[in-house]
Amino acid sequence: MVDITNKSTTLRIATAQAIVKVSKQDTIVAIEQNTVPKGHVFAMSKAAGLLGIKKTPDILPDCHPLPIEYAGIDYDINGLEITITCTIKTIYKTGVEVEAMHGASIVALNMYDMLKPIDKGVEIHHIKLLNKKGGKSDFKNRFREELKAVVIVCSDTISAGQKEDQAGKAIIEKLEASQISVSDYIIIPDEKDVIQDKVKHFEREGVDLIIFTGGTGLSKRDVTPEALNELIERNIPGIEEAIRSYGQQRTPYAMLSRSVAGTINNTLVLALPGSTNGAKESMDAIFPSVLHVFGILKGARHNS
Repeated sequence: MVDITNKSTTLRIATAQAIVKVSKQDTIVAIEQNTVPKGHVFAMSKAAGLLGIKKTPDILPDCHPLPIEYAGIDYDINGLEITITCTIKTIYKTGVEVEAMHGASIVALNMYDMLKPIDKGVEIHHIKLLNKKGGKSDFKNRFREELKAVVIVCSDTISAGQKEDQAGKAIIEKLEASQISVSDYIIIPDEKDVIQDKVKHFEREGVDLIIFTGGTGLSKRDVTPEALNELIERNIPGIEEAIRSYGQQRTPYAMLSRSVAGTINNTLVLALPGSTNGAKESMDAIFPSVLHVFGILKGARHNS
């Protein structure tokens, strides 16, 4: 199965349809009057559909087992056609499109099975996904192509050439995947004055996003949060909480990281962990949804 461990849990909704077409009006009448020999067609087919939804990962090998938190099945009769709609909701890491389509299919098949003794011309048509919602694709930001970012690695050992940077490169890879231009990438020692000088310089240059990696731990040389908090005008605790919550689900040590997020004028400043996994997971936790910040900042700037 596809690896979804890096994905964030969000509300996922999908609606699918199937159409059952009968060959005569008498069949519709029998359904409506509940005179079909095999029983109540709509009620039994709904029950079959609900069971089918729950069994989706047992039948389709690449589907992840997931919690089904809502399943709704509705019918609409139009002439000789009965449109089945199946809506699924969950709060999870992956979508429920297949579950919705499977549910609609099973409802249609059960209707076919119940109606075939009285109508040999029953057909199933148009099994398809109608719509879906949830996941990162729902949080696209129209400002992302205009954004310019800088990545700054804070590390005494890396700046001295004793170690190769991996965390900064992982951040750059994520930024490029989000279609954000990286205008500069530098490595500096864990010095408070140097950190602050770089922030002031790039903010004056009009950089939209300044991302630091490293210096967020608890050693005496980890001073990135202290340096940034003296300059940040407005902290954004929700970003910091999202980073730590995401990390804590993957390692118990994430709670020790002192990640920072805030704005200086219209520049977003982030301080992420210095480990490669910590930096990568922090980016996974907040991108691309964090880009909504720039819609707000740019809107405020244009309205001022």
